[in-house]
Amino acid sequence: MKLLIYIVVAVVGSLVLLVGVIALIGSRLPKTHVASRSIFLRKSPPDVYAVCRDFASTPKWRADVKQVDVEAQQGGPVYFREVAKHGAVNYELIEDVPAERMTTRIRDTDLGYAGKWTYTFVPENGGTRVTIREDGEVSNVLFRFMSRYVFGQTSSIDSYLTSLAKHFGEPEAVPR
Repeated sequence: MKLLIYIVVAVVGSLVLLVGVIALIGSRLPKTHVASRSIFLRKSPPDVYAVCRDFASTPKWRADVKQVDVEAQQGGPVYFREVAKHGAVNYELIEDVPAERMTTRIRDTDLGYAGKWTYTFVPENGGTRVTIREDGEVSNVLFRFMSRYVFGQTSSIDSYLTSLAKHFGEPEAVPR
């Protein structure tokens, strides 16, 4: 019984030490980051933009998104709430230049992360080069460590662009 107590204390102590080290490393990483990825699609900029801009239809082509509720008033801001496997996030469309560029930003302030995505749609070789630039901020030190060293700062962008390519029947297109 005494041995079992020592083992439990050692395991718990090791876990606490590990979390502490991760938090320390995360606290030394910059809060803000910029990440950018792009993909070439054999569709016109207006076609690609139309799919990306149709927020309500996102669940039809992104497996990680369950539902999107759009709140748009004529002449007013466009807000949308994306419900995905890790919860709901509220966004705002802050820039919209049809078939050229759009920018969305996270409206929530309590997620441990925030930021914006700027999408550009550039004609290239009869198709479109879609680039997403993330200007992010991660306030939670544990999540900052994880995003940098475990799943990567471009993982969400890569997932989005891969899903977009599959939607257009181009599963071989790889974000870079």
